[in-house]
Amino acid sequence: MKLTRWVRATLVGARSSSAATQVELQEGTKRKTMRSMNCILTMIAVSLLIAPIAMPKAAGGAKPVAGPTTESAMAAEDELTRAMRDNDADGIARCLSDDWAVISARGGVGEGKSIFPDGIKSGYLTRKTFEASEPRVRLYGNVALVTTKLHTAGMFGGKPFNVMERQTDVWLWKDGGWKCVLTHETFEGDPPPRA
Repeated sequence: MKLTRWVRATLVGARSSSAATQVELQEGTKRKTMRSMNCILTMIAVSLLIAPIAMPKAAGGAKPVAGPTTESAMAAEDELTRAMRDNDADGIARCLSDDWAVISARGGVGEGKSIFPDGIKSGYLTRKTFEASEPRVRLYGNVALVTTKLHTAGMFGGKPFNVMERQTDVWLWKDGGWKCVLTHETFEGDPPPRA
């Protein structure tokens, strides 16, 4: 009888010891699993915080166009100046609105964005010089006024010209970009004699 009690006590002790070991193993595994989960959740949270900062750099640093700015208006003016200087008829047309108009330094009015491009393509107008300086940009909502001092020279209708002007371009922000809607020219100093 003593032997059976001893065996029973040993077996019960072994069972309870085994159960205790299993509980300890399960508790240790639960702690490791919880630590792993906490680590993963922390990494996800940090990634979500860093992603908005890193994304623009990954996209080549390109900034989305937020709307009209003095900087973007001046960039549009620079693009038009380059096209005029290079006698780039298509480049000029890209910068002008369909209903663009020009008020010449002598007071004439020309309408339609094809005036300069057609003159260049036909050879009637060829610029050798088109240098803009002293830019002044004023922004009024989606309208920008860009005034520059301008030295322009070349051939017009087979006759040479070489003049200094002040020119104001009126730019309209539409569909995410600038289009020049009006150019107003004025001679700087005395107007040159008519050719």
